[in-house]
Amino acid sequence: MSRSRVSLDQWRALLAVVDAGGYAQAAQRLHRSQSSVSYAVRQLEAALGVRAFAIEGRRAVLTPTGEMLVRRARFLLDEAAAIEQAARRLSAGWEAEVRLAVEVAMPTSPLLASLERFGAEGPGTRIELLEVVLGHLTDVLGRGEADLAIFGAVPMGYIGEPLMQLRFVLAANPAHPLHRLRRPLSMRDLRAHRHLVVRESSAERPTAPPLQATQRWTVSHMTTSIEAARAGYGFAWLPEEKIRPELEAGTLRPLKLRDGGERLENLYLIFADREHAGPATLRLAQIIRDTIAAAGNTSPPRRARHLR
Repeated sequence: MSRSRVSLDQWRALLAVVDAGGYAQAAQRLHRSQSSVSYAVRQLEAALGVRAFAIEGRRAVLTPTGEMLVRRARFLLDEAAAIEQAARRLSAGWEAEVRLAVEVAMPTSPLLASLERFGAEGPGTRIELLEVVLGHLTDVLGRGEADLAIFGAVPMGYIGEPLMQLRFVLAANPAHPLHRLRRPLSMRDLRAHRHLVVRESSAERPTAPPLQATQRWTVSHMTTSIEAARAGYGFAWLPEEKIRPELEAGTLRPLKLRDGGERLENLYLIFADREHAGPATLRLAQIIRDTIAAAGNTSPPRRARHLR
């Protein structure tokens, strides 16, 4: 590995001169003498064999080379600051990785927004996201595969904190024969057509179809179910937030039922081990709470508790 000929202090001096508008102003900003700032910039130029500034009248202006150096220096100093912040986080006990298990029905936008905010605060901590299927009392937590989970049911032995409520709608392509009936549908109507079902994540818990339709496609991921419904291959219960673009575009339409035209499901925030959760896991959980609350989609304040 080659040794750098320019120190971070010299790069900081260069940026200070540019941002402050001169050597005297940069010296004030850095709480240093003007001569030391000027010397640092001259040393940088000498080490690289370039001129960062050119004198125009009484002003020092950046040369094209200087402009390139400034752009790269900003990136370099940002990276150095991020490394230092990550080191401080880790020395304070922040985990190197947080494993988050999330049901695929959870809206994507608040989830990604939470991960982005967490990444800005703890850039040294990796996130491993495991997506599982709604309704599955998964043993992901019990096997130690996740530190934090967002599930629609609380596994035995854990405490679930209500996080948000999902609305599921029964939907199909507008040209589907069920829409052509032009009346509220009965279970008998539905049984005559193909039902699209998402298989649960665990092989030990085969999916029990809620509707005994004459035809059924069981798929492994919700995106496949959404695409199949959108293409007209069947009907499915789908999270409203997940199919909002299709509903707005008219490629999916809700089916009207005589009874039960919608389903509401709560999602719960669950710790694998709340008492021994690390600071990064605790912080991610709080960011998720704050993001969901800001979106205005929260569940009633009722805690679900299951003990073995």
